[in-house]
Amino acid sequence: MAKTLVLSLLIGLVHAQSYSGCHTHGSIEYCYGSDGNETPVSTLIPATATIPATTTASTTASAHSSAVTGCHSHGDEVFCIDDHGHEVQVSLASTPTGELPAQYTGCHSHDGATYCMDPEGNDVKILEESAKIHSESESSGQASKEGMNCHFHAGVEHCVGAGESESGSAHGKSCGLRERDYDVPLRVGTLFVVLVTSSIGVFLPMALVKLPSKTLNGVLSTAIKQFGTGVILSTAFVHLYTHANLMFTNDCLGELDYEATTSAVVLAGIFLSFLFEYIGHRLILARGAKSCAANTCPSPPSSTKEPTPHHHTLTSLGHNHGPALDPTHANTQLSVLVMEAGVIFHSILIGLTLVVAGDSFYKTLLVVIIFHQFFEGLALGARIALLPGRVFPHKAVMAGAFAVITPVGMAIGLGVLHSFNGNEKSTLVALGTLDALSAGILVWVGVVDMWARDWVMEGGEMMDAKLGRVLIGGVALVAGMVLMGVLGKWA
Repeated sequence: MAKTLVLSLLIGLVHAQSYSGCHTHGSIEYCYGSDGNETPVSTLIPATATIPATTTASTTASAHSSAVTGCHSHGDEVFCIDDHGHEVQVSLASTPTGELPAQYTGCHSHDGATYCMDPEGNDVKILEESAKIHSESESSGQASKEGMNCHFHAGVEHCVGAGESESGSAHGKSCGLRERDYDVPLRVGTLFVVLVTSSIGVFLPMALVKLPSKTLNGVLSTAIKQFGTGVILSTAFVHLYTHANLMFTNDCLGELDYEATTSAVVLAGIFLSFLFEYIGHRLILARGAKSCAANTCPSPPSSTKEPTPHHHTLTSLGHNHGPALDPTHANTQLSVLVMEAGVIFHSILIGLTLVVAGDSFYKTLLVVIIFHQFFEGLALGARIALLPGRVFPHKAVMAGAFAVITPVGMAIGLGVLHSFNGNEKSTLVALGTLDALSAGILVWVGVVDMWARDWVMEGGEMMDAKLGRVLIGGVALVAGMVLMGVLGKWA
């Protein structure tokens, strides 16, 4: 009995005078020395001594009941050991610059929180393990939402801002299917809203050809065409290229071996557009030459007659019944077909994007998509209206295809609403590829067939236009770029 008492007093004396922060790892008790290193208790007491477990436990508990000891730092953060042998964090107002205290004593509670006193008698807050994890999780969640713009594209939620990248990788998002409650009746109703809006946008330029005023018709023709050019360019770069890059850099897809995948696919879209137009032009010229060889081509205009100046208006071009094999007309139709192909690929994804977005963002995205489709419809409709021939059937079919394609995408989205996973690898690759190809097509059409052909190529309507018309066209061009670019903030 006396031996046990002496050993207990010896252990308590060792803990109190030289060592602190005693805790157990398995069946061995460790303490922190004045140098901050862990030392097994067995090295402090003679090997022949026998330590009663009950005596040691009660002594350790009583020694640590009002203090956290064995304080040490991990980077800029300070941690200590509580009376249960658990590591706890000490919340300090500032990073200590001098020597770190070995312990904080006089621990007490205020409103459910634990505080201890530093050597100068100031209170410091002690964060328990569970509280520390909760605090980190809470601050992490706040950091991921504050100052961020989150939006949906093809079922994938993207957040932009401090604390998280576009792919949402900063806090490790889940790549599995996300369960959401969807307002299906709202989505079915808005399908018809998008149908009507797209139809108005694409058919409106064709209706304007009926205006009786040649001057007004010419001004509207220039404004709508150049506004449409700006819309197509902005759609290609701000919307499609950006969203394709979001898909290919998504963490759920993994890191791609080829970092320039998005640009490469866009380049492929540009090349395919060029190839389609080049081959089409060669075939048209070959047919024209064959017809002339058979003496069926139109007679060339007399060299003594002054050339008739071209007045590009919706009325004059919309009712032009030139020869079917006129290369100018055929080439223009090829360009519009290429443009429509890019727009259709994009529009079907727009419909899918809208439907699979969460309810919290659906109404905002709906408004953006309505404006987007209206502007894009104007851009396409203005070019279709300038094609030779009557509105029915060919022009109406081309315009109608654009009007219905977004609702078709919405219908597809409704069919897969509860099973569509925008973070699946195959989905990301498919959507990214379609977006990038569409971007390439619209880059070719917007830059070559629309912008350059109107402004800098020989015979372009803006090359020798009057200053007033140039100003109208320039303002409309920039307005189309800016307005569609602004919409890129949400869609």
